[in-house]
Amino acid sequence: MTPHPIVELTSEASWGLIEDKFSPFAKETLAKLIVFYQNDILPSIEVAHAQVPSDPETRWKTVIPVIEELKVKARKLGLWNLFLSKTHYPEYGVPLTNLEYAVMAEVLGRGGHVASEAVNCSAPDTGNMEVLARYGSPEQQKKWLVPLLNGKIRSAFAMTERFVASSDATNIKTSITRQGNEIVISGHKWWISGAGDPRTKLHLVMGKSDPGNANRYNQQSVVIVPADAPGVKVIRPMTVFGYDDAPEGHCEIIYDNVRVPLTNLVLGWGRGFEIIQGRLGPGRIHHCMRSIGAAQMALDLMVQRVTDPSRKTFGKLLFQHGTVVADIAKSRAEIESSRLLVLSAALQIDKYKAKGAMKEIGIAKFVVPSMACGVVDRAIQAFGAEGVSQDQPLAGLYAGLRTLRLADGPDAVHIQQVGQRELKRAPGLTEKHAEVKRQEKALLEKAGLKAHL
Repeated sequence: MTPHPIVELTSEASWGLIEDKFSPFAKETLAKLIVFYQNDILPSIEVAHAQVPSDPETRWKTVIPVIEELKVKARKLGLWNLFLSKTHYPEYGVPLTNLEYAVMAEVLGRGGHVASEAVNCSAPDTGNMEVLARYGSPEQQKKWLVPLLNGKIRSAFAMTERFVASSDATNIKTSITRQGNEIVISGHKWWISGAGDPRTKLHLVMGKSDPGNANRYNQQSVVIVPADAPGVKVIRPMTVFGYDDAPEGHCEIIYDNVRVPLTNLVLGWGRGFEIIQGRLGPGRIHHCMRSIGAAQMALDLMVQRVTDPSRKTFGKLLFQHGTVVADIAKSRAEIESSRLLVLSAALQIDKYKAKGAMKEIGIAKFVVPSMACGVVDRAIQAFGAEGVSQDQPLAGLYAGLRTLRLADGPDAVHIQQVGQRELKRAPGLTEKHAEVKRQEKALLEKAGLKAHL
């Protein structure tokens, strides 16, 4: 019996747990997405890579033709802006929950940036669209959000800074000040995703607007900066293990006395932290689910490799050697458990919004990328030298996943926050334990017994 395509691309166990939480629309959309992925996206991935010129100048001016063709097909199929939930954004969203989209994000994760961009669900645009949909003024939404939703332009999110320990965002030094009817921005950012793309028309820039505020979380603001504004200087693309991710890139940028109108302030002065927390919560879950898709892709490649009869070593197929089967089993177990963790976090967001799911989001954020790195690493080992070469996607997958352990908050930050949250339970646990001991003592005295422990 052929398994349902949804089961084939997720797992029977996880689908069985969540099937009744999927609306008919979500089931239909997921089924369409799987077919689109198999029939259109997968055959186009190598084409997309080949269409990025190797010339260092022209590669940053390229709009990849095959992705544009996929976008046209995706829109006709209704596979567009799937990340934006109508529950939270009734004017702009689609009728999908975070849980429903999480499963779709796993499918997209198997196709890398090609799959996500093809359905207008790629970072950093997704997070920026959520910011504008939730916090933007009507004027900002009309000018910037609508073209983003239509896939006509792209965007960047500028928070991380050079020469600053910006894993603690309160350390950010970029200056945002008001001068008359203008806002002036000066600062030095880097690892700004999307800034290299020729279609990028706006940067959402976070900086300090009130450094003297007694509340360090009210010192920051977020401003819309047009990508072509005077003083915006893209210095260079950053590379991750040699990958530059052109044409999107992760760029170093200097904002040199950039001036924008007051109407470009998002939400209000000192609301920067509120904005980034609203932006990063769901985005982290999307990253995690895509990471699970990437891990699953790596495991699929590994299974094919170790059963390939042309790859015998010492007279045996690769899977017949001692540790290979164990590596496959560990990878499957880790993917399954991580998927359930992320689905649980997505369900918590649906029930209690991102703020009510901080524990689940934090755990997923540091567990899932590490898990995926481990799975990809095992697959690389099975491929030998070819695994770290440009002839397989595994090295690129590893570079992206390893970066995620730093992006949207380093692992150490999330581990610290989850650990501190657990420690807050200590007084309650101690009191409960003391109460049990009191009851235990009373029972022992009543029975005329002495404790053995």
